Amino acid sequence: MTEAPRHDRVLIVDFGSQVTQLIARRVRESGVYCEIHPFDKVGDDFLKAYAPKAVILSGGPASAHEEDSPTPNPTLFKLGVPVLGICYGEMAICAAMGGTVEGGHHREFGRADIRIATETPLLAGLGDVGDLEPVWMSHGDVITAIPEGFHVVATSENSPYAAIADEGRRIYGVQFHPEVAHTPRGALLLRNFTHTIAGLSGDWTMAAFRAEAVARIREQVGEGRVICGLSGGVDSSVAAVLIHEAIGDQLTCVFVDTGLLRMNEAEQVVTLFRDHYNIPLIHVDASKEFLGELEGVSEPEAKRKIIGRVFVETFDREAAKIEGAGFLAQGTLYPDVIESVSARGGPSVVIKSHHNVGGLPEHMKLKLVEPLRELFKDEVRALGVELGLPPAFVGRHPFPGPGLAIRIPGEITREKVATLQQADAIYLDEIRKAGLYDSIWQAFAVLLPVKTVGVMGDARTYEDVLALRAVTSTDGMTADFFEFPWPVLARTATRIINEVKGVNRVVYDVTSKPPGTIEWE
Repeated sequence: MTEAPRHDRVLIVDFGSQVTQLIARRVRESGVYCEIHPFDKVGDDFLKAYAPKAVILSGGPASAHEEDSPTPNPTLFKLGVPVLGICYGEMAICAAMGGTVEGGHHREFGRADIRIATETPLLAGLGDVGDLEPVWMSHGDVITAIPEGFHVVATSENSPYAAIADEGRRIYGVQFHPEVAHTPRGALLLRNFTHTIAGLSGDWTMAAFRAEAVARIREQVGEGRVICGLSGGVDSSVAAVLIHEAIGDQLTCVFVDTGLLRMNEAEQVVTLFRDHYNIPLIHVDASKEFLGELEGVSEPEAKRKIIGRVFVETFDREAAKIEGAGFLAQGTLYPDVIESVSARGGPSVVIKSHHNVGGLPEHMKLKLVEPLRELFKDEVRALGVELGLPPAFVGRHPFPGPGLAIRIPGEITREKVATLQQADAIYLDEIRKAGLYDSIWQAFAVLLPVKTVGVMGDARTYEDVLALRAVTSTDGMTADFFEFPWPVLARTATRIINEVKGVNRVVYDVTSKPPGTIEWE
């Protein structure tokens, strides 16, 4: 279990909702430390050790009235700390404490309005008694009777018990989802619960995390040596700077240049870490090896496997040269940890694969150092800024582990990589000039295995097509295409055709996810 000894802790009990992580993110945004744990792992011994100051029961896909539905540990209601049930969590409270939950009634999915029925600290600031408040519903069952001691604090057209409360025992339930963006003032409701009802101070900050993480790294590593596989991405970069702050030159970073990075990215990584931070860095230019192995390969999954294998072989070879290394640093994030023990099931993660394309050799008997395993992506970015990394660096769009290889459908050549690097750099430059970079989750160019006829000057051309992709998203699970102002796309297309040799047509991808994916391969 992750230790956070100097901070009050909220326990989020996961019943399998697709948006449980959003509860944690909202709670942490208000400065309160919390962790997610599956309902079937929250036993009495766990509760004694974890000692939560408040408990939140998540939503979930089950029906609380069914015999084999998941149930909360009864001890949760005897801890004397506030409890909040969300959607299934509210139904689980009712089912466990003497209320009634039934199926077959009118379902509620999507936007709805609740009407505030009585004053309660849970809904403070959301409106007066009688006012309507927009929320997001997603449930098929309905509560038909609430337990003794509870009263109604809000209703909706199809939910007479849209929000309930037992103020004496500080147990609350809401039928809607305050954690999602579609409930506009849901974050305020959660803050009312953690700060007003539970009395938590909200003292969990990146500055505090930084100091505690440094102390933990020093305690774990001692006098040992640590190897960090530096990809140049945000996660591994922030992990490297944090670990270096803790143990200095006991850390050695290995940066494998695959030849498939963005334009000038290798030079930027080396300059930042070797020259600016003075972190011991082994820079391996393995581009010939990677591109040689990929020659003639078109199938996307085959590309990924080759890149994963060659990366592991290269990293292993270089790591073997570092004497006395006993630890391997990884940029594992909290969503990876959650998924490994999710209430929805999921494979147990022993070691995080390199960008989902391969694992490290079994003979590398290294202990893991994962200083970011408590953090979400946005928290990693905040920590990076706290550590002094340039905001433009930590705010970069996600970049896939296989790099440009999966943005070149078909065979890969050094010439194609160079063409794509140049076009991609122009695209991102125009996005930044237009002030749109931070409004986009991810933007990139794709070099298509398609040639089209064009006219340049008085000559006929037959050259490559380049696709542009840009999406908005919160977590990458779903995404919408970004609606550019047309002049931005026009300038970008003109520059690419004029400046990138071999490209005579530019198109824009307007596919959402689903049905498409963000990347093309």
